[in-house]
Amino acid sequence: MTDRRLALHEILVAALGSRNVYYQPPATVKMKYPCIVYHRDGSDILRSDNSIHRKLKRYSVTYIDTTSSETVTDLLEEMQYCSYNNKVVVDNLYHSYLTLYY
Repeated sequence: MTDRRLALHEILVAALGSRNVYYQPPATVKMKYPCIVYHRDGSDILRSDNSIHRKLKRYSVTYIDTTSSETVTDLLEEMQYCSYNNKVVVDNLYHSYLTLYY
């Protein structure tokens, strides 16, 4: 069985168009922009008849860029279980926050 998190990582790399995708990076990592930062945020479990019918992991995804371009966030929103949450500017960097179930 393939690791779904690594498959998700490659999907995010393809959406960004570069390898600047970081999974749960420590504070010491110097990121290159534009980038995507994501971490596991929970699960969505559908139960019925005392069994699990579907389990999706929930990820918090942040797209960070020096411009206000929404090209990458638009691509991510096309994924079946992805939703856009918010956009803020921090230290002259644009942060777009999304929730993704995969």
